[in-house]
Amino acid sequence: MTKPSLRAPGAMAPCRHMLMVLAFSLLCPSAEAQEFFTLKGHGGPIKGIATAPDGTVLTASFDNSVGLWRDGEPFWLEGHAAAVNAVVFAGGTRVVSAGDDFTLRLWDTEAGTGRVLGEHLGKIIRLVVSPDGARVASASWDGTARIWSLDGEDAELALEGHESAVNDVAFSPDGTRVYTASADGTIRVWDSTTGAAEGQLVRHGFGVNALVLAPDESWIAYGAVDGGTRVLSLPEGTAVQDFTLDRRPILAMAHSPQARRIAVGDAQGFIMMVDTEGWRISEDFRASLTGPIWALAFSSDGQNIHAGGLDNAMYSWPLAGLDAAQAMPDAERSFLTPPEEMSNGERQFQRKCSICHTLGPDGARRAGPSLHGLFGRAAGSLDGYSYSDTLETAGIVWTDETIDRLFDLGPDHFIPGSKMPMQRITAPRDRQDLIAFLRAATAP
Repeated sequence: MTKPSLRAPGAMAPCRHMLMVLAFSLLCPSAEAQEFFTLKGHGGPIKGIATAPDGTVLTASFDNSVGLWRDGEPFWLEGHAAAVNAVVFAGGTRVVSAGDDFTLRLWDTEAGTGRVLGEHLGKIIRLVVSPDGARVASASWDGTARIWSLDGEDAELALEGHESAVNDVAFSPDGTRVYTASADGTIRVWDSTTGAAEGQLVRHGFGVNALVLAPDESWIAYGAVDGGTRVLSLPEGTAVQDFTLDRRPILAMAHSPQARRIAVGDAQGFIMMVDTEGWRISEDFRASLTGPIWALAFSSDGQNIHAGGLDNAMYSWPLAGLDAAQAMPDAERSFLTPPEEMSNGERQFQRKCSICHTLGPDGARRAGPSLHGLFGRAAGSLDGYSYSDTLETAGIVWTDETIDRLFDLGPDHFIPGSKMPMQRITAPRDRQDLIAFLRAATAP
């Protein structure tokens, strides 16, 4: 098991990171206005965001790490073996994160240590801490939500009954109930102390990806795969308002009592703001021109909306200026380059490999190791990267033949149990072109 670490930016190469602009108002909660700013330093897209009252920001990334942004400086919580999808503050110096490696990790940010708090049988998508700060609930693609004691005093509690992946979870204000949203198209309610099902609140017909709950539990809002965006009154579950637009799927939601807004992010790069006093769309802007909005969170004072998408940075806009807000710069993702500008081999690399791997000697905080000097190298042998035990003991050397088999069979069949994403290149010519490109591009 890899020893987790809390690493300051000074331990990184200068080309990886640096925070570009951080408004003073983020660091000073008493400031009267926020400004646009970005947090740069990750080596992969931002999948989760959390904020603290003092202005500290947490970012969860596809690069397997959590960024802790305090006083304008990033620190890296490292220990996950795959992409991190969710992160939450858990009181004091405690932080909980979870991701594609099926684990929840509990961190002490002052001591710089972390440990596995619990484990699902599938990737974990969302986390929420109970109102009393004693427990954390997790939503997983293994079809369950689970409740964990942060102090380890109680055994985990499984909420079982959904027929597909659980995508989101929320505690009631008094902590006695849990609401879960699932790919089976339902929202269900559970007793948080016994795990007993209390009922089904919604059957939408398409998978429900996100939900937010009113601080007084008077309403619940949700977003679905078909673009459905609706608000229901509680406890009866009757319709309050339907904000569905012709954009799908809904991927992220956030709520700010201070701003009296619900933020809704979708796959087409829009962030829609819903006014919870008048139940109307107050703002609707294109936050990303090149990809989805995967993560949303309001600043603690409700003056800014933070968002993560395809780029390796978190972006934050002041709500006061959303009508004239500029979109994220086009993400510098080579797989977005027009096909006619690349060879077929390079195109295969950009589409299948470029988010996780670099071609040069610098790994650049990516989810996977650098491919520099790949041919003739034993799998799982590059120094400085945390491989799965499966890959380290596979006895594979990377050659034309083994790379061809990797993408012919798919990593999950060629090396079962490795961290590589499930993907294939079915056409033999495409695999040959990729191999030829890699031979040239990764040569020492």
